[in-house]
Amino acid sequence: MSIFERYAPFIQDFIYQNDWESLRAIQVAAGDAIFNTDENVLLSASTASGKTEAAFFPILTQFYEDPPTSVGAIYIGPLKALINDQFLRLNDLCAEAGIPVWHWHGDVSQSHKAKMLKHPSGILQITPESLEAMLLHKHAALTKLFHDLRYIVIDEVHSLMRGDRGGQTICLMERLCRMAEVNPRRIGLSATIGDLEATGAFLAAGTGRGTVIPRIESKGVRWRLSMEHFYVQDQQAAAEHLPEQALPELAPKTDTAPAHADPGIGYIFEHTRGKKCLVFVNSREECEAVTTTLRQYCEARHEPDRFLIHHGNLSSAYRETAETAMKDDDLFLTTVTTATLELGIDIGRLERAFQVDAPFTVSSFLQRMGRTGRRDLPPEMWFVIREDPPEARALLPTTIPWKLLQGIALVQVYLEERWVEPPRLDRLPYSLLYHQTMCTLASCGEMTPAALASRVLTLSYFHRVSQEDFKLLLRHLLEIDHIQRTETGGLIVGIAGERLTSSYKFYAVFQENVEYTVRWNSQELGTIVQPPPVGEKIAIAGHVWVVDEIDHKRHTVYCEQIKGKVPAYFGECPGDIHTHILERMKRVLLESRQYPYLMQNAAARLQLARHTAQNSGLTEEPLICLGGDMWCLFPWLGTYAFLAMERFLKIRCAESLTLTGLSPSRPYFIQFKMKADKRTFFQVLLEQERKPLDPMELVYPKEIPMFEKYDEYLPDILIKKGFACGVLGIDEMRERIRSWEKYT
Repeated sequence: MSIFERYAPFIQDFIYQNDWESLRAIQVAAGDAIFNTDENVLLSASTASGKTEAAFFPILTQFYEDPPTSVGAIYIGPLKALINDQFLRLNDLCAEAGIPVWHWHGDVSQSHKAKMLKHPSGILQITPESLEAMLLHKHAALTKLFHDLRYIVIDEVHSLMRGDRGGQTICLMERLCRMAEVNPRRIGLSATIGDLEATGAFLAAGTGRGTVIPRIESKGVRWRLSMEHFYVQDQQAAAEHLPEQALPELAPKTDTAPAHADPGIGYIFEHTRGKKCLVFVNSREECEAVTTTLRQYCEARHEPDRFLIHHGNLSSAYRETAETAMKDDDLFLTTVTTATLELGIDIGRLERAFQVDAPFTVSSFLQRMGRTGRRDLPPEMWFVIREDPPEARALLPTTIPWKLLQGIALVQVYLEERWVEPPRLDRLPYSLLYHQTMCTLASCGEMTPAALASRVLTLSYFHRVSQEDFKLLLRHLLEIDHIQRTETGGLIVGIAGERLTSSYKFYAVFQENVEYTVRWNSQELGTIVQPPPVGEKIAIAGHVWVVDEIDHKRHTVYCEQIKGKVPAYFGECPGDIHTHILERMKRVLLESRQYPYLMQNAAARLQLARHTAQNSGLTEEPLICLGGDMWCLFPWLGTYAFLAMERFLKIRCAESLTLTGLSPSRPYFIQFKMKADKRTFFQVLLEQERKPLDPMELVYPKEIPMFEKYDEYLPDILIKKGFACGVLGIDEMRERIRSWEKYT
C-alpha cells in the first residue's frame, strides 16, 4: 500500500482538491517513518517543501482511525504569528474530519481556551511560554488534558537549538510527560539544520526512543543572488577600481531615489516599487532607521508610502497589519523586518528579499532566502553591504570590508559544503536551572530537597549540572527568600520568589529589557527601552514622535507624530558568528577567484581588500605590526573562541609581553600596544597554552558575566562557572594557538 493510499479519505480528498499531482519526497518519507516505526522523527527540508503537511497527514490519519480521548498532539511553534498561521491551515484541513484544532497563547480569547479545557481533544498549538504557564497553573488538570497524548510536533526546531529557549522546550516536554504519565513521539521540523544526528539526539532527549531522520534527495535549486557594496557617502569602489567581471543588476530600476540619498538605501528604494519584497536587517534600531529613511524618500518623491515595518518591539496590531498587507496579492508593498519574519509565517508570494549587511549565521541566510521564490519562482536575495569610507590615515584592520567578507563566506560555505551551524548543546544552563526549579516548586507545592533535585536534575538538559551545583543554588535561593524551608524541612516558593513567579513575564526564559509602552492617542505603537526626557524625539513604527508625557509608574510614554529622523534604541543585540565562517572569510582574501553573484562595487571592493591583505601580510601571518609598538592580531575565530582569546591575552600573557591598550573588534581583530617582538609573542602564547588552564581563570576578578535572563538570581560562583565552562570557546582558542607554533 502506498503512502497516499494509507492516508485517511478526507486527506486524499484534500490532496485532490488542491490539484497535487503527486506527493513530495518529504511527505512519502515522513509517512513511512510515522506509519511504520515507533521512533521520533526529524524532518529537514527546504522552506515551503510541505514539512507541516508531511508530519500531520499521517498523524491526522491515525486520529481519524482511532480518535484520542484527550489532546492527541501538541504543536509547539516559536512565534504567535506562526501558530496563528498554522491554525488557519490546519483548521481547514481538520474541519471535515471533525478533529478539533486549538491554539493557545497570550492573544487567544479566554472562551476558546475554556472550550479546550472542557473538551480536551485533537491538536493543541502552543508556544513554549504558554505551555510553561499551563504547567504552572493547570497542574491538576494535566492528566485529564493529555492522558492520551501521542505526538509532540516542534516546528522550526533549529530556532530552539542555540539557547535557553530550546532547553526550556525540552524540559517542558519531559515535565509534561511525567505529570500526565505519557511518552508521546516527537516530530521535529526545520529547513536549516547543521548536524542532523546531534539535532536528532536533542529531539529524543528523555524519551527512551531513537530518532528516524529521512534522507531526502533535494532537487537542485536555482538562486537569483546578488551582492552589492556601497560606501555611505563619496564615490563608490567601482569608480576607481573597475573589476574585470561583475554581475549586472538582476532587474531594472522601477523608481528613482531623491538626489543625495544614501546610496545603499536608495538602491533598495529604486528596486522595490511595484514589487512585493522583504528587507531584512540585523537589529531593531536598524529596522527603524531604514524604514524611516525609505518613507522620507517616498515623501521627497511625492509618492504614497509603500513601506511597512515588523519587529519584536512593535505592538501586535502593527505587526499583524504588516502580515495581512503582505498576504494581499494586489498590494505591492515592502516590509522592513528583523528575524521576526524569518520563520515560516505565510506572507504570500514574495518576489524579492534584500539583506542589509550580512546576517550572523548561514541558518539565518537560508531562512531569509527561503521566504521568496514560492509558487515556481526561484528564491531571490539582494545583499546590500554598507560601509563608511576608510579614512586616509586609517589603520589596516579598519580598511578591510568585514561585512562583505562575512556575506561571501556565509554563501560559500553553504554552496561548497552545504554547511549550516551545528546546535550548541554543551552549555551549563544555570539560568534555566533556576527557572525550572522555581516552576517545579510553584506547580507542585512543598517538596523535600531530595525530591526537588530528583525532579529537576533528572531533566536531560541538565546532564552537566552536578548535585553540588544544585545544592549551591538552593542555599542561595533560601538566602534571598526565593524559596523557604517549612517546619517539616520541605521547600516552598518564598515571598520574593512568589512575586517573580506570579508575573506572566516569568514564563519566558529569553532576555527582555525593561520596556515602556509607546502610545499615540488611543493607539499602542510598540515598546522602547530607556525613554528620553519629555520634549525629546523617538523613532518607532517607522515614524518620528515627540515625547509629551512619561508615566514611569505604568511604564507608558505618550507622544505626538512629527517629521524628521532620529536613531532608535531597543537594547543590545549581539551576533554569534561561528569559527567556520571566520576561517572562510580568510580564504576569501586568499583566493583570486571572482564570485558570480558580486556586482561592480562589491567586486571592486573585494579586489581592493585582497590587494591590501596581500601587501600587509594579513593572509600569511595572524599578527601584523601597524607601526611602532602598535600591533593587531587576526585570530579568525568565532565569537566565543575570540572572547576566550581576548581574555587569555589579558590574563595570561599581558605581563610577559608588556601588552597594553587591548582593544577588540569582535570577532574580527584585536589591537594592542606591545614592547615584545613577533617571535616572542608567539613563544609566550605557546608557553602559556601548554600550562594547565582552569576556565575560571578567564573570568576577571570582580566580573559577574550575566548573559541569561535569570542570572541575577544565581550565586556569583555559578554565573562565573556557567560563563567560563559553558560560553567561552576555550578548546577552539587553544587549538588555534597550537597552530601558530610555526611562527616561533
